Order: sequence, then structure tokens, then C-alpha cells
Amino acid sequence: MTYDVVIVGAGQGGSSAAVLLRQNGFSGTIAIIGREAELPYERPPLSKDYMLGQKPFERLLIRPPDFWAEKGVEMILGAEVVALDAGARTVSLRDGRIVGFGDLIWSAGGDPRMLDCPGSELAGVHAIRDRANIDAILAELPCVERVAVIGGGYIGLEAAAALRAMGKDVTLLEVLPRVLARVAGPDLSAFFEAEHRRHGVDLRTGVGVVAFEGRDRIEGVRLTDETFVPAQLAIVGIGIVPAVAPLLAAGAEGGNGVHVDDHCRTSLSHVYAIGDCAAHANRFAEDAVIRLESVQNANDQAASAAKAIAGAPAPYVALPWFWSNQYDLRLQTVGISAQHDRTVLRGDPATRSFTVAYLRRGQLIALDCVNAVKDYAQGRKLVEAGAVIAPELLADASCPLKELANA
Repeated sequence: MTYDVVIVGAGQGGSSAAVLLRQNGFSGTIAIIGREAELPYERPPLSKDYMLGQKPFERLLIRPPDFWAEKGVEMILGAEVVALDAGARTVSLRDGRIVGFGDLIWSAGGDPRMLDCPGSELAGVHAIRDRANIDAILAELPCVERVAVIGGGYIGLEAAAALRAMGKDVTLLEVLPRVLARVAGPDLSAFFEAEHRRHGVDLRTGVGVVAFEGRDRIEGVRLTDETFVPAQLAIVGIGIVPAVAPLLAAGAEGGNGVHVDDHCRTSLSHVYAIGDCAAHANRFAEDAVIRLESVQNANDQAASAAKAIAGAPAPYVALPWFWSNQYDLRLQTVGISAQHDRTVLRGDPATRSFTVAYLRRGQLIALDCVNAVKDYAQGRKLVEAGAVIAPELLADASCPLKELANA
């Protein structure tokens, strides 16, 4: 089996790359290799609408089933790439098959990072990454009253909100002093901590997990403060490990992800990487190289790789954005707030509609907008431009952000 383009990973980035190749006039053969048996589907709703039963799986499909054949995209599903020979331009599958390529787009994402502690292998200890994870959790929930959620990032908070909506007793454990500590400032963290507690979540920060305890199945979690939290099910949401081992073994530069240039090319000839596993220089980040785990990043890097292969290269320069739904709250984030040196609170969190603005050396670098759609929509251009706006003007919620463009 040999194709002009082989895409490893049937998630958001991989499926977008195939679509965009066709939209950019690429007429060669395309194959997508996916580890799951499912056609490409959206993953963000897994911990929200799908878990709550509000959206069936069929509505998560990125394209209708017939679309891929109509576009001449062959699906090789239920298959895992275990090795890459960059010189021969082939990938090896776990079942022994060899697939050749003209160009390779690696969009394999990552695997859930699990805790390496006693009891982590017990039944009832789960991660959230794909449909099978959620289906396994849902199958066990009817016999579960108490759930421990480990990790106070977006996945953990969204899962806690969904579980509370199902009437489960939820304890959320975060080892850092506050939730969302890696991605947001203290104002936003304090707000979401208060919201989850108001909805009945036993939220504990500054405490880690020593062990999952139980016989054949988890019965509870032992913590670093020596307390014991009873639970018949645990969800570990502490990030991902980028799935790049075959690339690194083949000689690609990288470590925490594989390094790519502004056209998503790795250091290996004819090999691109996009999405969660692609470490890149981002002009909206202070750090030299970052990885972004978002639908936006996957789609925009897919566009860059597709254009390069189709002969119309365009660098990746997209403004990062993210979102999270918890209870009746919609958080919309634009920009990267890491290494900010000042925050400005715009509006009153008590109203459950407000914005946190992040500044670095006087420039607006990011916005966290909670139930504040206008701020998000109007603030995007300000963040993209790195606008310099007086903090007292930013803090005035009565003044629309669009009027501050020239302030």
C-alpha cells in the first residue's frame, strides 16, 4: 500500500488535513491511518454533551460516513503505526503491514498521562481521551455513587460538572494550589473553584494522590495529606503524553512533542506534524517552543501542512483560542496568558459574566471571557495586535472593547 499522502491520526487535525488537501486542489491519493475503529469525530464534546447523553455519537462525526469515499480518502482504521522509516518513506503498522508515502502528516495527538502509583491498574480507574474511555465510564456509572476526579484542568473540571449533573458525589483533587494554574490567573481559578463548590463538588487543592486503594476494584483514593477519599470510580485528567515515539526513533528532532517549523515540517524530509504533538514557535507565546492542545491549533496547522504539500505554502501564524463549558458557564479564551505580568478584571464575577485581561509589558496578550461573548468577539483583534491599553480603560466594563482599539 502506497499513497501520495499518508496521515497518521484520525482526529481533528488529521481529518482536517485530508479535507484541506482536497480544497487546495491536491488530486493525489490520500490515506488516513487511525488507531480507533471509528471514523473521525470531535473529541471536546466527550467530557460534556456526549457524557451527559445530550449529543449522540453520530452527531460528533466530523463528516458524514460517505464523505471520505466521495473525496477519495481511504480510511485504514483500527491500525496503529509503530515505526517510521523516513529514508524509505514507509510506516509500519502493529499488525505487520507496511504503508508507503510520498508525504507524511503525523497527527497522532497523545495518550492520557496516568498516575504511576499503587492501584493505578485497578478496575474503575479511567482516563478521558476517546469514545471508548467515555463509554467505559458510562457503563460503570449506574453502580457508582462517589467519583474522584484527579486534575483541576479543563478536562477534570468539565468531567466534574457533568458528573454532578448526573447526581454523583464528586471529589476533585488538584496537586497545585489552585485549579487551572497552568493556563489562567488567580481570578479565574478562584471563580471556578467557587462555582464547583457551589454545585456540590468537594474540591481540594494542594493535595496529591499516593495510591488508589481497593481489592479488585477501586474503593477510594489515599492522599498525600494521609486522608482517604471513598470512591467507586476515578477519572485521571492530568494531561497527555505526545504520541511521537516513532518519529523520535526515526531521528526527528523533539522531546515533549516533535519540533516543526512554521510550515509544520519536521526535521525529517517529507514528514510533517500537526496538532497536540507538534512543538512549534508561536508568535503569541513568550516561550521559544510550545505545544497547543486545541481544535484551533489542529485545524490551523492542518491548513499550513496541506498548503505546503499542495504547492501553495503559507506559514502558521494563527491566533490561539480555546473554550470550555461547565454547568451554564461558557469560558472563551483568546491568546496565551503564560508569563503575563499583570491582570485586569473587567466586570464582576458575582454576576457570572466577566472577563480577565492579561498584560505583558503593557501589551494585551490574552482574554478569559466567562459568559462574555461580546468581549471575546471584540477583543480578538486587540490581542492579535498586541494592543497597549491603559488598565483603567480595560477595567471599565461599560466601555465596549471595540472602542478601545485606538485608546
